[in-house]
Amino acid sequence: ARKLEDAKEFAAKHGIEKAYSDYEDLAKDADIDVIYIGAINTVHLAMAKMYINAGKAVLCEKPLCMNVKETKELVELARSKKVFLMEAVWSRCLPAYQAVRDELAAGTIGDVKQVIATFGEVIDVPRMHKKDLGGGTILDLGIYAIQVAQMVFGGETPTVVASGHMGEDGVDESTSTTLIYKNGRTATLVTHSRVKLNNEAMIVGTKGTLTLPYPMWTPTELRTPTGSKHFPIPPGAKHAFNFNNSANMSYESKHVRDCLLGGKTESPLVSLDETLTMASIMEQIRKQIGVVYNQD
Repeated sequence: ARKLEDAKEFAAKHGIEKAYSDYEDLAKDADIDVIYIGAINTVHLAMAKMYINAGKAVLCEKPLCMNVKETKELVELARSKKVFLMEAVWSRCLPAYQAVRDELAAGTIGDVKQVIATFGEVIDVPRMHKKDLGGGTILDLGIYAIQVAQMVFGGETPTVVASGHMGEDGVDESTSTTLIYKNGRTATLVTHSRVKLNNEAMIVGTKGTLTLPYPMWTPTELRTPTGSKHFPIPPGAKHAFNFNNSANMSYESKHVRDCLLGGKTESPLVSLDETLTMASIMEQIRKQIGVVYNQD
């Protein structure tokens, strides 16, 4: 933490052996194998570079970086150092998302032609609305909708058509995006920070529909043409969480561990090539709306 007192308090609450007063201390600790970065968007690049240069595996919250330029720099560094790097798109690690992949592979809903995904919540905190904190709905919420479409359509690079509204500080408060893929396939994505949307993801094929219900980013259910499949939250939490179904994050932790034990430097669920594609999509959306960051 930025204050040792805060770090010690957190460590004591959760039974953690060590506490650090400086982010650099983690890089210097030889006992640390992998580091999770959950700081604000604007510092992801600098922190991840520091840890990768120290030989530490990195799981970094989405968005991996502020723009395509930064994302390319970080990906190139990790690959050159042969150090594990993953963008923390935790949804991909969940049983419900694996069930989606299984249903698509089995052809349950035929040829998929449309994805519809929304993520909107009333979020009135500085990190969402301040440009110098890397705010905006696309970087914070939109990637959840984008990653669904990209998973369904195999990571293809789409044509991006977007519009929306910016707030007082020049970051997006709402976006409406169409991603146009080959062979008559389309994704319709909506984000918002001023109203609550239904926050579902629908995958529509020629033989039926798959639905990830609220909350689509961390669902416990998948609705199929033949019925619903349910995926209970992992048990055992000793403390209350701040957000919906956060115990599901344990699947992401296990996935990273499995990758490292298997000698991987990239996640097969969220490859660095796909991270680059999603960074490009996000950048195109916000620039079409008029959002420009200092990092650009």
